Amino acid sequence: MRRPEAMVPVRMRRVAIIAPRDTLRDTLVRVAEAGCVEIDHTEGGGPGVPGQGSASHRLRRSRVEPERAVLSAPAPDLDALERAGRTDLLAGEAQLEERRGSAVLRGDIAALAGWCPADDVPATARRLATAGGALVPLRAPRGVEPPTLLREAGAVRRSFVPLVRTYGTVPYPDLDPTLPAGIAYVVMFGVMFGDAGHGALLLLAGLALRLGRPRRAASLRPLWPFIAGAGLAACLAGAAYGEFFGPTDVLPVLWLDPLRDPLRLIVAAIGFGALLLALAYAAGIANRWREGGPANALFALSGIAGAMLYAGLAVMGGGVWFGRAAVVAGAVIAGAGLLLAGSGLSAVAGGGAQGAVQVGIRLFDGVLRIGSNVISFARLAAFGLTHAALGAIVWRGTTALADRGGVAVLAAAVLFAVGNALAFALEALVAGVQALRLEFYELFSRVFEAQGRPFRPWRLPVLNGEGHVSAAPRGEATYEEAM
Repeated sequence: MRRPEAMVPVRMRRVAIIAPRDTLRDTLVRVAEAGCVEIDHTEGGGPGVPGQGSASHRLRRSRVEPERAVLSAPAPDLDALERAGRTDLLAGEAQLEERRGSAVLRGDIAALAGWCPADDVPATARRLATAGGALVPLRAPRGVEPPTLLREAGAVRRSFVPLVRTYGTVPYPDLDPTLPAGIAYVVMFGVMFGDAGHGALLLLAGLALRLGRPRRAASLRPLWPFIAGAGLAACLAGAAYGEFFGPTDVLPVLWLDPLRDPLRLIVAAIGFGALLLALAYAAGIANRWREGGPANALFALSGIAGAMLYAGLAVMGGGVWFGRAAVVAGAVIAGAGLLLAGSGLSAVAGGGAQGAVQVGIRLFDGVLRIGSNVISFARLAAFGLTHAALGAIVWRGTTALADRGGVAVLAAAVLFAVGNALAFALEALVAGVQALRLEFYELFSRVFEAQGRPFRPWRLPVLNGEGHVSAAPRGEATYEEAM
């Protein structure tokens, strides 16, 4: 099941850092400078184990928390650092001591194991060679899952990564859902926040972040495609509903008026949710296959068995329009899915009455979850209706005041501005939370069954002998939770 590299996490390589004992520090400085190697922590008792005179001990004695950790390229005088109050350099040396303490010694050679993105291995090996060390690729140990690093190439994908990371860490064998998950989120948000005027404000906010405005929000700049995408989706939904700061008749209704045709909107929302669930099952099948092979994909409730159950129930529901034959066909498909899922659950639960009861409860819960999850997407329509209703209330109050003329026109303008500001703030919060809930509970619960381990490379800025900072020349910010 080979896929394009963009659909999976970054490929990791098991590596060993090898260096003579007398050049181990210089080699580790190069590792920290490269910032793309996660070093295993072990109680190896290697060279430089922290003691009374160690940087760790001096840092604790200073009782000052450093704002950041920095490494010195040449070995520093720890006494001088302590007297000068350079807790940043002491903190860097303390981290280096910790990693030196994990080294395994064989005569005059020290070695540490870790993980590195496969594409970074050659460049990192060349960097370590300048200090007399080596980075040697190893065969990954059986039964040990590599850490996960999601790809962040491109501003759009990078802005969607926090959405997935908030839920958890993608298991290393699984597909990377970043891009489709982000697209699904902004579409669901747009459906609930469907107003072209409000969406345009959100779109402008995203573009302002792209331009670095306001400066106080500089930390949010990487999220600008996410915010702008949500605003664009809201604009498109608002155009479909004919909503522009409420039912102002500035835009014609291209599809339906939510307040006049709510049932049609609800049916469309549920149908859209059913499509998303089908895609989630497809991703779940691929992930179960990658995690445990074809048998795991076949019998899992989030795999083929669950997909068959879902498809069967959907066909049975379609029997309302297509007749009795569809109901029978759906029942057969759903029954086959239940049998497959029951077989898989029985293998885990074991035999006996207790195991049978456990399997029965899990199957019953699986059926209920499918039904409740499909209906749960009706909230897309419900909160879209709420947004439209708030806009209508504000607009009717505005026009009622404006019709009175005189000072009432000014009051109408104030009501329109304040009412829309409140509706924007309230609905943006509600739509954001509800889209997140649908993403996590209805979709991700089928895509993932376990959590992975995030890739945590060791990276520190390095001061050369002249006080200048050096670091790896390539995208340091792309590594998850870099130290």
